[in-house]
Amino acid sequence: MSEYPASGPPPQIPPTPARQPATTLRQRLAELRGPSVAPHPLDARALAALAANPGCKRRSLLDAAGVNKAVLATALGSPAAFGQSQFAFMRGNAFEAKVKADGGTELLRLLYERLGGGCEAPHEAQVPDLTAAGPEGRAARTALALREATAAGGWALLDHPMLALEVAGSPAYLEPDAVVVHPDGTWTVVEIKSFPMIDSSADAAKVGAAARQSAVYVLALERIAAVTKGAEVGHRVLLVCPKDFSNLPTASVVDVRKQRAVTRRQLTRLTRVEDIAATLPEGTTFDPGCSPQELGQAVDAVGAAYAPECLAACELAFHCREKSRAHGAVEALGRSVRGELGGLTTVGAVLAAAAGKEGDPADPTVAALRRAAALRAEALEGRAECH
Repeated sequence: MSEYPASGPPPQIPPTPARQPATTLRQRLAELRGPSVAPHPLDARALAALAANPGCKRRSLLDAAGVNKAVLATALGSPAAFGQSQFAFMRGNAFEAKVKADGGTELLRLLYERLGGGCEAPHEAQVPDLTAAGPEGRAARTALALREATAAGGWALLDHPMLALEVAGSPAYLEPDAVVVHPDGTWTVVEIKSFPMIDSSADAAKVGAAARQSAVYVLALERIAAVTKGAEVGHRVLLVCPKDFSNLPTASVVDVRKQRAVTRRQLTRLTRVEDIAATLPEGTTFDPGCSPQELGQAVDAVGAAYAPECLAACELAFHCREKSRAHGAVEALGRSVRGELGGLTTVGAVLAAAAGKEGDPADPTVAALRRAAALRAEALEGRAECH
């Protein structure tokens, strides 16, 4: 017997509307980058600079989308004025090849002299093949090679492994110069630089930059070591440089525990990329084929956190500095100045408060500015009387 009444046809059930597939984050980032533009890889140097300025949503989004910021800055009319010369690049590659020659014999000798510990000297080391398709494949192959080398209990040298690290909800693929697996299961990051080490000492700024980059590699390795039995990532990295003014390699040990802790804390503060992308107007793109006006509007749609330190770390720093100066933002004077001025966010507001035209006299910042202005006026008056 039918369940419907005989007096009429069965009721019509309205069809369920088909759900539109949600745009994935990868598709969204490709649209922002430009459909025909290949993604620019995010290296450890850029990631270290990003961690040093976690409040900059502009850099977070552009790096996650794989936008080439140097090309973008040129299209905006504010090209970057820094970067490695072709000569320095070739010299660095030649020095790295010398260090890794003969299966990394010289590299392992330097590492054993500085970090040998209780292990036997590395008479020979495994050099696994890390070839795979794409960065995801290479990262998976590297993780497998690290597990196999740790289980084998011998020395192993991984030449240019690929490591994966999640940054603001988006994967970043990093490529250190080398990672050495010790017989006791310790993994050591090796950084090879072409700047000289004179009398066992190198330029402090360059060593600091290398330490910050190495800390990023250590964080990425810790994700693999957490699921690898018997593995431990060393907090001391091996920095290999030319000795004095020669081409002979020498090495120094750099402790990166402080840099690792700072980088981990800063990366956790980064706003998730999908949250930043969701606030952009429809049709926003950073395709370098667009006009400078369209690119300028797209870049300005994302908030930035400019500071003078950006000039040495970001390709868009000159563009951001110009905009910051145009708006009279006190950030252009430095982070320390910005911290001292409290709620006064523009140069105009600071000058008005110092002149007594604006601001609450009970505010300590306003009181200090007015006191400084009075002292300056008194000093200028005394100078005029002397003349």
